[in-house]
Amino acid sequence: MSFLKEFREFAVKGNVIDLAVGVIIGAAFGKIVDSLVSDIIMPLVGLIFGKLDFSNLYIVLGPRPAGVADTLVELKKAGAPVLAYGNFITIAVNFVILAFIIFLMVKQINKLRKTSEAAPAPTPEDTVLLREIRDSLKRS
Repeated sequence: MSFLKEFREFAVKGNVIDLAVGVIIGAAFGKIVDSLVSDIIMPLVGLIFGKLDFSNLYIVLGPRPAGVADTLVELKKAGAPVLAYGNFITIAVNFVILAFIIFLMVKQINKLRKTSEAAPAPTPEDTVLLREIRDSLKRS
């Protein structure tokens, strides 16, 4: 029974719950960033570089199957060995954007912490006077 009690104490600790909330929010945030990259940024990058769609960049590593359309989806369906480096580029851009956004968030949080950590309150006048009296009595 002590094992269950110990596990319960572990599971309801603040750190474990905070971690669970962080993972859930992180997963949702990842979907938002993925949508930002695939629906907004990559089309703009494609427009700048001549209507380039990174998700359809690939290299066929073997012979092309006969009668299969020359698209990534069709080649994968046919089982052809395909190096889909365009998807990797999209995921790498996604990671860089996510890392940059998290950097900005951490920077802002640290900035807020510094302002909230105000200088310590000055010592009250009566305490200063009492210390002076104590010190002068010690010298006598």
